[in-house]
Amino acid sequence: MQPVSAIARPSVADAPPTRILIVDDSAVARAVIGRAIEADPRFKVVGSVPHTAAALGFLKTNRADALVLDIEMPGVSGLAALPSLIAEGQGAKVLIVSSSAGDGASTTIEALALGAADTLVKPAVGGFAGRFSVDLVEKLGRLCTGERAVGPVRAAPPRLAAGGFDIVGIGASTGGIHALKLILTELPASFTVPILITQHLPESFMPYFAAQVAVLANRPCVVAENRMRIHAGHVYVAPGDAHMRIVSAGDGAAVRLIDKAAPSGCMPSVDPMLESLAEVYGARALAIVLSGMGRDGSAGAAQIAHAGGAVVVQDRESSVVWGMPGAVARAGSAHAILPPAEIAKLIVTGRRPS
Repeated sequence: MQPVSAIARPSVADAPPTRILIVDDSAVARAVIGRAIEADPRFKVVGSVPHTAAALGFLKTNRADALVLDIEMPGVSGLAALPSLIAEGQGAKVLIVSSSAGDGASTTIEALALGAADTLVKPAVGGFAGRFSVDLVEKLGRLCTGERAVGPVRAAPPRLAAGGFDIVGIGASTGGIHALKLILTELPASFTVPILITQHLPESFMPYFAAQVAVLANRPCVVAENRMRIHAGHVYVAPGDAHMRIVSAGDGAAVRLIDKAAPSGCMPSVDPMLESLAEVYGARALAIVLSGMGRDGSAGAAQIAHAGGAVVVQDRESSVVWGMPGAVARAGSAHAILPPAEIAKLIVTGRRPS
């Protein structure tokens, strides 16, 4: 296993306020969102514009750390402009705040796949009081001043061992869908190792998420069901209301769904999936932990490593939040720390990092 350096933990107490750009065609929404943000001393609204063209113009000459972006606006929609805004923003995080970001909405998954950091449902005019302002500031705080403040853990480029792997388990949360997109679109049709994915999403999102994954990976993808057999060339997504585990089943493996509370508090949780892969596949398992808040996946990754399997985590620089992958790296369980494009290349080799 590659050694990792000690981590620096810089203080954020005296850091300058996080710069926020608001992009919304509603003057009322811009005013309410602006007041909620500036009520927190961690943030400063540096711009408030009514459409994406103005946002792109602002970003050409000004810097923002995060954008609060509506989707449905005159001219180019927030969704259509999202890749350009991310590029022009030079690392700014994008929080989608839109009435189109409701449970199960296809636009939510599309926005996350395009690189949005998170989403929040915008209430109708008159419904801004109460929980909305609290949730807005909480999400911005997590994205901009939370776990990304932890310094990077660096590892040397992975050495590839002679042995391969028979299954891939991927865990992700905030920012993970975009990283998944970058990985899955690089997999050739010749890569037939089954893939399991536990992504933190509500239950209602899972059917559309699985459909999107099938398109990205160019192979069948289903929301896992109890006793479902694991087949080569398929992708299995944990449902939103249960943890996905794998058990031996004769000459192969099958899904077992459990709804017992996980220590991480997540539903679904990455840990039960990875722990079961360690039990069933041992040294033939490859675990990947992508961007996300918290520590979910750290315990499972440790079991994979202990069983002789391989563990790869997303690097800090490309992660929206380096919580989950950072926890694995700090625990010493990661064999490689890589950006999504390099993770994809490693998977395609069919060989495990040593």
